[in-house]
Amino acid sequence: MVFKSPYADVTIPDIGVVQMVYQHALEYGDKPAMIDGPTGRTLTYRQLYGGVRRVAGNLAKRGLQKGDVVGIYSPNLPEYALAFHGVVLAGGVVTTANPLYTADELAYQLRDSNAKFLITVPPLLDKAREAAAKSNVQEVFVIGEAEGATPFTELLAEAEPPEVPLNPAEDLVVLPYSSGTTGLPKGVMLTHRNLVANMAQILGSGVNLQPDDRAIGVLPFYHIYGMLVILNLCLYKGMTIVTMPRFDLEQFLKIMQDYKITRANLVPPIILALAKHPIVDNYDLSHLQIITSGAAPLSADLAEACAKRLNCIVLQGYGLTETSPVTHLNPEDPARIKLGSVGVPIANTECMVVSLETGNPLGVRQEGEIWIRGPQVMKGYLNNPDATAQTITPEGWLRTGDVGYVDEDGYFYIVDRVKEMIKYKGLQIAPAELEAVLLTHPAVADAAVIPSPDEEAGEVPKAFVVLKGQATAEELMEYVAARVAPFKKIRRVEFVEQIPKSPSGKILRRVLVQQERERAASQGGTG
Repeated sequence: MVFKSPYADVTIPDIGVVQMVYQHALEYGDKPAMIDGPTGRTLTYRQLYGGVRRVAGNLAKRGLQKGDVVGIYSPNLPEYALAFHGVVLAGGVVTTANPLYTADELAYQLRDSNAKFLITVPPLLDKAREAAAKSNVQEVFVIGEAEGATPFTELLAEAEPPEVPLNPAEDLVVLPYSSGTTGLPKGVMLTHRNLVANMAQILGSGVNLQPDDRAIGVLPFYHIYGMLVILNLCLYKGMTIVTMPRFDLEQFLKIMQDYKITRANLVPPIILALAKHPIVDNYDLSHLQIITSGAAPLSADLAEACAKRLNCIVLQGYGLTETSPVTHLNPEDPARIKLGSVGVPIANTECMVVSLETGNPLGVRQEGEIWIRGPQVMKGYLNNPDATAQTITPEGWLRTGDVGYVDEDGYFYIVDRVKEMIKYKGLQIAPAELEAVLLTHPAVADAAVIPSPDEEAGEVPKAFVVLKGQATAEELMEYVAARVAPFKKIRRVEFVEQIPKSPSGKILRRVLVQQERERAASQGGTG
């Protein structure tokens, strides 16, 4: 059975992302577009659009051609918009990297995407240069002052953007990296049409953004959620975005208060702090009207507690990197929000719930894998036709890897994941990546990594390890921590005699996950 959006289809403009985002920029003129929360450094709409045009022109002068890839390896700053949209206006494709990545993790992404240039910030320059040296990157630009890279200000010299012919339905705009359902991170090919469609779809589904709204840019722009829903959509609507380079609860609360933030796109760990941390009472958050949660499941109890404490609307949505990202959203009308649900399909979106056993479509309140079809579905995975074919059916349905059901009113609920990704504070961690690191330790004979429930983070990586030599849990955790980004650290280790595997040798992580859940339930909680 196919479940359609309750919203009427919207017309998707046949234009590029920059043309969409900045079509009203000059009307907004001297209104602040991007403000750096900690310092107050501001870019007005006129400055931002002018800067985007100059960045595009100067990148073209340096040899950036249509389809060339540029990496951005930076925390959230006002300049992120200059870099992102400047690359795109020049006909380039942006690949966004987590600023917590190690040099090796970054080098993998730069090689895989065949990036030509890399844009970073002074604190990350050493890692950026090391990664660039292991890839085909020709030039590294740095936002700010630092030796050993081209100053980003050189891209802000007077220059006109090139005329680039565009086919929005085919031409890529961004290559975020996602592990999809399994394995190492893969480049998700998102076109101009994908992003433009998702903006139009969100606005056609009752999301009432206004130019006088102020948004907090705390979700990382390298992640599709922050990239589309904040960086692109809020600028398109003429809002002011106040950025934070990293999350710090006190600074976050002070920025929310001082800048009178009206709308916040957040993840459950931040909502947990807003609901429960005593320090929240020291700040005036009375301007806050709506919190939208995504990237990881938000319980009904937590949503209710946060809404009550802050006297604002708290609602949940759903999406994936592979869907640009939004596919489901609760209405902004408090009477129509269903806590615990991810909401209804947004405009132009169809969904199916498919049996894990038979592959047949299911009906209301029957649990299965959620499939999605719509203009926001990616073009595919970069250089990986096999993974693309496993994820997108010939009829255009995207297999999400998430298990859920739909109720009588068309609201969807996510209950589990088919896929094996670990969601730590909304960030994806591939178990296979951590297992590969563990297996390089001389004392480890075999290893399996699974998500272990944790109240604060949602899930943390836990390793089951078979030893062939001497090693403590602490040693192994430190060994992995030295080789991966901090959020990927293994936080729990259990030594076992053997790892459960299928006859073909595939790790049966679901067996370990089930054991872990049963143990957590018997102990009366998580974490």
